[in-house]
Amino acid sequence: MSELQKIPRAKIFIKFLFPLFLILTFESESAFPNEQTFIFLTLKEKKIRVEVARTEREKAKGLMFRESLGKDEGMLFIYDREEMLSFWMKNTRIPLSIAFIDQQGRIVDIQDMEPFSLRTRVSARPAQYALEVNQGWFKKNGIDVGDSVHLPFTVPK
Repeated sequence: MSELQKIPRAKIFIKFLFPLFLILTFESESAFPNEQTFIFLTLKEKKIRVEVARTEREKAKGLMFRESLGKDEGMLFIYDREEMLSFWMKNTRIPLSIAFIDQQGRIVDIQDMEPFSLRTRVSARPAQYALEVNQGWFKKNGIDVGDSVHLPFTVPK
């Protein structure tokens, strides 16, 4: 009888399979890497489909390594409270515009960002949300500082 056969199956399960199960269950970002949350926002009658960056890992990655972004698509970054927000374009191939949005949904700043730039972009005023879209999207759609973003009643976190 081999050594493995002498070990009761319950011990094998507890030592090896159960920890693997826990890792796959609770490390959802690596177990299900394509699980994303999308919502629609409205800005001056214009609807935009946005991916929600909920976790610190999702916020840190943002739109890095993406090849493209749809015409009326973007990414919404959600923070727990208003603060001075800062972003950069490390490993980001797409030229972007970013709107910093306060807790009432009012745009407090809009900036353009260049691909791969390590220059830090800081919001002009405290913001609770940041919305990244294709560069020029806000201008093309007549959206300016002071305009409101209609956020869903509950934004998934």
